[in-house]
Amino acid sequence: MSIPFAVRKIGHAVVFVSDLERSKRFYTEVLGFQISDIYPGSMMPGGMVFLRCNGDHHCLALVGDKGDANGKSLHHLAFELASLDEVFRARDHLEAHGAKITYQGRRRAGCQVAVEFLDPDGHHLELYWGVDQIGSDGRSRPPGEWRQTATLEDAVRRPPPGQDTTVYDASLRARIEAATDR
Repeated sequence: MSIPFAVRKIGHAVVFVSDLERSKRFYTEVLGFQISDIYPGSMMPGGMVFLRCNGDHHCLALVGDKGDANGKSLHHLAFELASLDEVFRARDHLEAHGAKITYQGRRRAGCQVAVEFLDPDGHHLELYWGVDQIGSDGRSRPPGEWRQTATLEDAVRRPPPGQDTTVYDASLRARIEAATDR
C-alpha cells in the first residue's frame, strides 16, 4: 500500500499532569527543559506549558489537571511531516480511510499546520509541518503573530510572519484556490 506522506519523527507529546507548577519545576529544574510559552486557564482549561529541549518550539507540553479523570494521562502525540504538501495528502489519506478528523489548520503557540485525528482506540494524534524554531536568543513568536485557523486552506492563506506556506503540488494548489473562490 502506498502512503502519500512519511512521518519524519515523533515531534512532541502532550500529557495531562496532576500539578502543573510542580511538573513545570521538575521538567525545567531537574531535566533542563526550557519554557517556550504558557497558556493560562482561560486559553486551555487547567493551563498549559510548552517546553523545549531542542530548537523546536516544543517537544513536550504539560496540561494541568482540571479536577476530572484526565490527571496523569496522554493528551496527544504528534508526528512531524516533511512538507506542507504532505499535510494535505495526509488529510486526504486519513479521510479516505475513515479516520475521525478532530481538527485541521493552525493552532496558536508553535504555529504548526496540522491535521488532528483519532486512532482506532481513540488516542488523539497529530500530523504536522512547520513548527516554529527557537533560536539561540531563546525567544518564541509573540502571541500577536499567531494565526489560528480552522482549515488547512486558511492556514495557507493566512500565514504568520516568516512562515512560507507555499504548496508545491499543482493539483493541491488548484484545490486550495477553488476553495478560496467559494
